[in-house]
Amino acid sequence: MLTILYRDEHLVAIDKPAGLLVHRSNIDRRETRFAVQLLRDQIGCRVQPVHRLDKGTSGVLLFATDPECTRRLGGQFECNEVGKDYLAVVRGWPPESGCIDHALSRTHDDYGAAPGARASLPARTDYRRLATVELPHAVDRYPTARYALLALTPHTGRRHQLRRHLKHLAHPIVGDATYGKGSHNRFFQRQFGCHRLLLACVRLRLRHPVTGVELSVRAPVGAELARLFDALGWTDAVARQGAA
Repeated sequence: MLTILYRDEHLVAIDKPAGLLVHRSNIDRRETRFAVQLLRDQIGCRVQPVHRLDKGTSGVLLFATDPECTRRLGGQFECNEVGKDYLAVVRGWPPESGCIDHALSRTHDDYGAAPGARASLPARTDYRRLATVELPHAVDRYPTARYALLALTPHTGRRHQLRRHLKHLAHPIVGDATYGKGSHNRFFQRQFGCHRLLLACVRLRLRHPVTGVELSVRAPVGAELARLFDALGWTDAVARQGAA
């Protein structure tokens, strides 16, 4: 059963687990479970997703219950008026804060090919470093392995933006099979039993499409990430961020 974070007659927000597609995909045709259908069956109401999360990303996923709300909310996302806050575990120690202002070409996503030409589009992501750790393991070419916990705020909505921006910064997200580093992904699998993309949408901030009231919908980090953060000594840092 999906965890419902917010619900009224117009909107439903769920805590999407990692590994669940939002809806049917041309890329992963073997999948039979989708967030859209699971939620419809659970609440007995037709819903439409108003944005996307990659299959491997967990956290706040928003649906509307009627076409007009879908249109209005889609406009907010298209105009970058929705605040999106993420947590990510990355390889290495990035600077304490910064802005990744790096255009991204159109690309495929979990739902099929991107339409149109492969032109680059402006893309911007702010980040803050919340915690670091240095582990006594030679994962790559160094005798120790460094990782960091980042708070990410994308100001545009390009496909795979956070994953591609962190790769551009040379600090890829751990668990990313496409843009990350296999040696570090495998280390987290062996050392922590962690087989997922370490990226979670922990909050959405938006304007209600009917009432105009400002909403802030939060998702907990979940048991798997909470265990990992505890093992890395980051529980307090996550709590200070307000995402615990």
